[in-house]
Amino acid sequence: MAESVVRFPGGGLHVPPPLSLYLHLPWCVRKCPYCDFNSHAAQGIPEAAYIDALLADLERALPDIWGRRIHSVFFGGGTPSLFSADGIDRILTGVRTLTQLAPGAEITLEANPGTVEAARFRGFREAGVTRVSLGIQSFDARHLQALGRIHDAAEARRAAELAATHFETFNLDLMYALPGQTLAGALADVDAALEFGPPHLSAYHLTLEPNTPFGHTAPPNLPDDDLAADMQQAVEARLAEAGMQHYETSAYAKPGHASRHNLNYWQFGDYLGIGAGAHSKLSFADRIVRQMRVKHPQQYMDAVKAGAHIADTRTLTRDDLPFEFMMNALRLTEGVPAALFEARTGLPLVVCSAALERARSRGLLERDATRLRPTLQGQRFLNDLLELFLVE
Repeated sequence: MAESVVRFPGGGLHVPPPLSLYLHLPWCVRKCPYCDFNSHAAQGIPEAAYIDALLADLERALPDIWGRRIHSVFFGGGTPSLFSADGIDRILTGVRTLTQLAPGAEITLEANPGTVEAARFRGFREAGVTRVSLGIQSFDARHLQALGRIHDAAEARRAAELAATHFETFNLDLMYALPGQTLAGALADVDAALEFGPPHLSAYHLTLEPNTPFGHTAPPNLPDDDLAADMQQAVEARLAEAGMQHYETSAYAKPGHASRHNLNYWQFGDYLGIGAGAHSKLSFADRIVRQMRVKHPQQYMDAVKAGAHIADTRTLTRDDLPFEFMMNALRLTEGVPAALFEARTGLPLVVCSAALERARSRGLLERDATRLRPTLQGQRFLNDLLELFLVE
């Protein structure tokens, strides 16, 4: 696809943003009915062949990131913990060989409680993984069954124990506003998670995505909007009491344990996405480009061999950039320095002046010339805030 180069005023991006690496491992044991990610139920994983494709993809991408240091790595899926520790080690060895991986880089691997055991966690740690993110979702057996999860409550607790044993920092994913869930039930899940002393916890509102069984063929009976809002506020309060900072829309962390990889997304940093369906955002001196790889795993592996694995490339326009930047930065409860807008987009902040004034006049954005920070109202009604930066 041809790109239309966007020339930025003021000479463009003088310093490239920090760079992260995302690696997509698309297989899972069973597809959950609420999930709209690019994931596929495993019927035998071609691990060696897929790793060959990943490393070939990475090598072909090197001209786009030449001379740049990678500050974080994230294995997402699917269920990356279905891969062997040796396989993860082979991938990370390739990353270290081909790229400038920063010393002390944060390396995160997503794991499903139904696919972990002590030996596997030890192997991941020995391979270089520094952080695991566990998809717990709930510690209640009824809710796990309703969500179609492959693990039970006992496995959830065992996996959390293993994460705390083998990793200095880890994340537990929870969901709230689940089918049939009460306010007390949502808080019980939070209390159960806190027993393991997680340095980081994510709490997501269950949403019904259109192209999923929950969103299309078998929608469950969910708590109403008022109850869901009560759950959100109660979860925030309980985690604040536990000393966890609410630093991003759905993320909470103890001091020093915010996800560096995710922070780079929210601060409009760059990321190279490798693997089936992976997305990239890469900045050059005169343009910012988004890419997407071929989605289906087998088609992706075939396409890599043919050098045709990038399915789409799009250069962001001047009209795109304000919304793209704010869509990320305003997820952060503390926002970002106002100067970051020009540093990451190559555009002066004045291009957003009308939208910024509307946001401030509606009480959605703090009146601070040095910082772009949503008010509490702006955090609660983030979509309304972001819509102000869309160009019609």
